[in-house]
Amino acid sequence: MTEQKKKTIINFKKAKSHLEKIIKMTEEDKYCIDIMTQNMAVIGLLKSANNMLMEGHLNSCFKNAMASKNDKKKKQMIDEILQVTKLANK
Repeated sequence: MTEQKKKTIINFKKAKSHLEKIIKMTEEDKYCIDIMTQNMAVIGLLKSANNMLMEGHLNSCFKNAMASKNDKKKKQMIDEILQVTKLANK
């Protein structure tokens, strides 16, 4: 497992932990701003994990596809990147 993948998993686990805390805070009617602050932390962790996944994908799967002579595979990879990027920017 690469160091980058380990860091990505750590971010997902931290986000999960924070999310469990947010659920508990909400159930306990904690202060809204405190809940939103925790929520923003989760969003940040998930965005960071997504960026790490994208970097890994570009350096492996995407790079290999672009080096191949398979034009259909190249187009598919580009389309996938565009689709995920659009989702990330919503």
